[in-house]
Amino acid sequence: MVAIDADEVTKRYGTETALDRLDLTVEEGETFGFLGPNGAGKSTFINVLLDFVKPTEGSAEIFGHDCQGDGTAARGRIGVLPEGYSVFERLTGRQHIEYAMRTKDAEADPSEILDRVGILDDADREASDYSKGMAQRLVLGMALVGEPDLLLLDEPSTGLDPNGAAEMRQILREENERGATIFFSSHILEQVEAVCDRVGILQDGELVAVDTIEGLRESLGGGTKLVITLDRLEDGVLGRIESVAGVETVVAQDESTIEVTCTNDAKMDILVELHDAGVDVVNFRTEEASLEDMFIEYTGSGQR
Repeated sequence: MVAIDADEVTKRYGTETALDRLDLTVEEGETFGFLGPNGAGKSTFINVLLDFVKPTEGSAEIFGHDCQGDGTAARGRIGVLPEGYSVFERLTGRQHIEYAMRTKDAEADPSEILDRVGILDDADREASDYSKGMAQRLVLGMALVGEPDLLLLDEPSTGLDPNGAAEMRQILREENERGATIFFSSHILEQVEAVCDRVGILQDGELVAVDTIEGLRESLGGGTKLVITLDRLEDGVLGRIESVAGVETVVAQDESTIEVTCTNDAKMDILVELHDAGVDVVNFRTEEASLEDMFIEYTGSGQR
């Protein structure tokens, strides 16, 4: 069954286009990472799914329920961690979980959920006194109430230290193993690469790529990175390497190290070209292109 189905979703604010004919299908049981630079439209799309924003054109469905025409039924199967959520004044962490239980008409053990997200010891403190990371853990706990079929998370690791981010990833894996579909936006690419089955890359409101990480590598010519240490880097060497068929980029890291992205077939040709140029190769190693490398390739920018 399809968990999320977006058809030509467009959102304009005056003359500005936040989403441009976005088509996306996320299958039930997937863990899907939604990437894009700041302002690309990620949060706008999530807000369309939650019916906080009406699309100018197109439509979106969650488990077959139209997000605008049948939003109550669509949201009934979702656990949400929105970006920038503000906890309630004067309510404890435990009371936040109990509030989520009432709004979802769900049974749960607040202590168990608070323990799972790592804040049980602070369950009876007012959440307004929590640190940013603790508040983020609390809102994740609220999203988990009722064992939702879809977890919709906007920047879920905001405010978390590395240990907290690792614990969050483990919770997402456990929820996915339970059968939940996971859809989350993030600018921390290592986290997406660690847990996602597929990723979508959004740029200026357009979905420029949707694939597995391995599929993205293959679409970029194999995604091989060759790091080469030379005895010396002479003028003209970079140009000679750039001329080799299959070479995509060449960057000098320092006076003796170059980094080349290329197809797998080009690696030996590069070494031969260096030999013909009279340059000795001291060492070389190959790496698969990271998700960050591919993100930069598709968007022309680094992480936000």
